[in-house]
Amino acid sequence: MISAVKGMRDLFSLEGKVAVVTGASSGIGRHFVDVYLDAGARVIAISRTVGDLDQHPEFGTRVSHVVADLADSEQVQSAAQSIGRVTDRVDVLVNAAGLNPRLSADAMTEADWRQTLDLNLTAPFLLTRALIGLLKTSGSGRVIHIASLQSLRAFPNGMAYGATKGGIAQLTRAMAVEWSSQGVNVNAIAPGFFRTPLTEAVFNDIETAEKLASQTCLGRNGKLSDLTGPLIFLSTEASCYVTGQLLFVDGGFTAK
Repeated sequence: MISAVKGMRDLFSLEGKVAVVTGASSGIGRHFVDVYLDAGARVIAISRTVGDLDQHPEFGTRVSHVVADLADSEQVQSAAQSIGRVTDRVDVLVNAAGLNPRLSADAMTEADWRQTLDLNLTAPFLLTRALIGLLKTSGSGRVIHIASLQSLRAFPNGMAYGATKGGIAQLTRAMAVEWSSQGVNVNAIAPGFFRTPLTEAVFNDIETAEKLASQTCLGRNGKLSDLTGPLIFLSTEASCYVTGQLLFVDGGFTAK
């Protein structure tokens, strides 16, 4: 029994691993930074601003920050180079940075469209490709994209965001085909409705938030802690035979 428990702990262990998280100063990305630190990993956080990361007691030791606007392809490459200067391997890359302009097609400008695609879809491709050598060096690299209900469903005022999240679903499968045989598994977490800065407008409308909760099987919207287990699973040896998959963490929203 003791050896079985030890084996289970090893299966879900992130002790000493190196995790790179984008969108790391707020929302889901910020939560993931804390999850990885609590699990014993070293974190390289990428975001446009440091947010409250510099208040973390591990800042400057087990958590470091790279400033980058990932909607700019040159800054994506610069961020990858910065990571390469401070580590010789990356065990997990989480592409959590995202933008949802929540505009109708008529109101959306070409600049709005391009910025959403650049951050939500192009940046995950470019950053993963730039770090793939470090992920292969790990021997058990993990890439985790953040997909969405809109990878599968369409919502009002979500044309640009939905297009990018549909693209993330296919990017996940295509990257799995490309790199899984070389030791890098690629999967995506598709959250339901969670209160973050990206969804603040939705949750400020109490009637809308309650309606969304009623559409789930569990009868509630998500809490950030609901994402912790799925993240650990997809980041560790526990998911060694899982690749190219979208894991919906939505309380059963897509089941109804």
